[in-house]
Amino acid sequence: MITGAHVILYSKDPAADREFLKGLLGHIDAGEGWLIFRLPPAELAVHPTEGAPQQELYLMCDNLDETVRQLTEKGAEADGEATTAAWGTRVSIRLPSGSVLPLYQPRHPTAHG
Repeated sequence: MITGAHVILYSKDPAADREFLKGLLGHIDAGEGWLIFRLPPAELAVHPTEGAPQQELYLMCDNLDETVRQLTEKGAEADGEATTAAWGTRVSIRLPSGSVLPLYQPRHPTAHG
């Protein structure tokens, strides 16, 4: 049945974002320089919406402050201040291309542990 998930990030500077992600995640070359990055365990939730359906990707971490510190040491920028909600604390990081990637430290039980 389902064996995994493949996430695609569209980028205006894919070479810079790939180089940045190489320092964070394991990867393979799928051929001709197309890198595929290893992601940690994932989970999927379905939320209600009044508007058009959409998808979002958040990377999860155990310690948001420490993760942001480590990512900024590698050249990422936090995109604003962290905010806290009932479900967790979140902040986005800005990739070299300018794209933002949300991170969060969940306050809820997770599906992978």
